[in-house]
Amino acid sequence: MSPRQRLSPADRRAQLLTVGARLFAARPYDDVLMEEVAEEAGVSRALLYRHFPSKHALFAAVYQQAADQLLAETRLDPADSLVEQLIQGMDVHLDYFVANRNAVLAANRVLAGDPVVQTIMTNELDALRTRLLAVLPRADESAREAVSAVLKSWLVFVQVLCVDWLTHETCTRTQLRDVCIGAVLGALRPLLTEDPAPEWPPQRPHASA
Repeated sequence: MSPRQRLSPADRRAQLLTVGARLFAARPYDDVLMEEVAEEAGVSRALLYRHFPSKHALFAAVYQQAADQLLAETRLDPADSLVEQLIQGMDVHLDYFVANRNAVLAANRVLAGDPVVQTIMTNELDALRTRLLAVLPRADESAREAVSAVLKSWLVFVQVLCVDWLTHETCTRTQLRDVCIGAVLGALRPLLTEDPAPEWPPQRPHASA
């Protein structure tokens, strides 16, 4: 164990979250031990458990921090086209998924029935849906509820597809991203009076005969 540094409670908690995030990203959930977190952080197990009473509590805090960071980094800037916003948001999430594969699989597979972790993911998806509704071309009130339902279902679709892709990469990352973007644009077009992305799909060169 490295020499213990005297930190404020907030700084100590942040340090433990950093160590926990690194270990949960590096190895499957079941292989991460609280004793190892304490050793890596240079603290006693008693101090670790004072901040996080269980491995589950530590993981939930790590995942909440990740969800907050993903929301902060997902720009959804109305100055950009809808496709540009979708590409940026997908890339931010895919960057995290790839770098933190074990943590993402833990949240979606090992802890799939856990209400705390599932609430974290549901809240992030709801926040993303609200942001997307704000940047889409205005729909009349009769269509707005349908658009919201489409976005909710699409976000779950993206989550499931990306988790499956992390388990077995059946296509390239760019193909995965474009499948997800194409799916939401295709689902929204019948509901909106204005095409949300007339530039999509991009023109691809035809294969020679």
